[in-house]
Amino acid sequence: MKVKNDPGLAKKTWRQVVTEYQSPDLRKSIWQLGNSLALYIVLWVLMVLSLNISYWLTLLLVPIAAGMYIRLFIIFHDCGHGSFFKSSKANHWVGFITGVLVFTPYFFWRQSHAIHHATAGNLDKRGVGDVWTMTVNEYLAASRWKRFVYRAYRNPVIMFVIAPVFMFLIAQRIPSTNSSYRKRERNSIHWTNLSLLVYGTIISLIIGFKSFLLIQIPVMWVASSAGVWLFYVQHQFEGVYWERAKEWNFVESGLEGSSFYKLPKILQWFTGNIGFHHIHHLSPRIPNYLLEKCHQENEIFQIKPVDIITSLKSLSYRLWDESKGQLIHFRHLKKYKYNSAYTD
Repeated sequence: MKVKNDPGLAKKTWRQVVTEYQSPDLRKSIWQLGNSLALYIVLWVLMVLSLNISYWLTLLLVPIAAGMYIRLFIIFHDCGHGSFFKSSKANHWVGFITGVLVFTPYFFWRQSHAIHHATAGNLDKRGVGDVWTMTVNEYLAASRWKRFVYRAYRNPVIMFVIAPVFMFLIAQRIPSTNSSYRKRERNSIHWTNLSLLVYGTIISLIIGFKSFLLIQIPVMWVASSAGVWLFYVQHQFEGVYWERAKEWNFVESGLEGSSFYKLPKILQWFTGNIGFHHIHHLSPRIPNYLLEKCHQENEIFQIKPVDIITSLKSLSYRLWDESKGQLIHFRHLKKYKYNSAYTD
């Protein structure tokens, strides 16, 4: 059901519906945390042992370990939303610990991600926690240098291969100078960096620094690339919702500005049901293990899914055309007639 077809019904019912799924189940949370950590540790042990046999065998285990890395990130993500445990302290402690394992400062990320949720689909509030997306007019009015940088940013090799590992390994180690972040958010970067130093030192003393890098880097690389792809598809797909602030609507942004990425069950498990992103954006307080249940039991959330095949079309999207209300590729720019004010 599309919200635009019946906004009155959506606005009357969606809050009541999601409220039924917003209470974390302690047993389910502990079970998910326990099996995710246990499997991640087991895979690390297997990869360490495989180094004595063949590094190719180690690399065969990397995609599975990367899947567990993503699953741990989803737990970290839920803690940031306060949805994994009822206790704020429990969410913060587990969020910080899993944040170290996934190389992400908990409180800093929590703040920027909250901004993303509050501004997703709002053309006037882009720039924090989102995929850089220019409108056609903005691109045509930009300097040659800015166009070059934007094209490089949107290049699939840079966006999904180079940038993800750079972001997780390096960018998130650098303290922010943005005054909008409080002392706790900025300090979380320092505490995470210190914890990573301790974590890396301990593991290196046990298995050797070279072995640590031979395992950690490829696991992070695969996981971060897959994670960025997930985030991209969740907000860059055919029919996605974008509006200027005066027309922006939270419900429409949730149901039409976030995709339902329908994945095979095994990938859905590794990604912690984050494919039900339209529900997550309407109510980030729903634990990841209740998202599918919420989707199945309520007609309002039965929207057109994006699957693996159709999601590949998202690779062609580069700019937002405000006049048509859709994402377009760079090659479509030649069809636009614009005056000399937009030319260099």
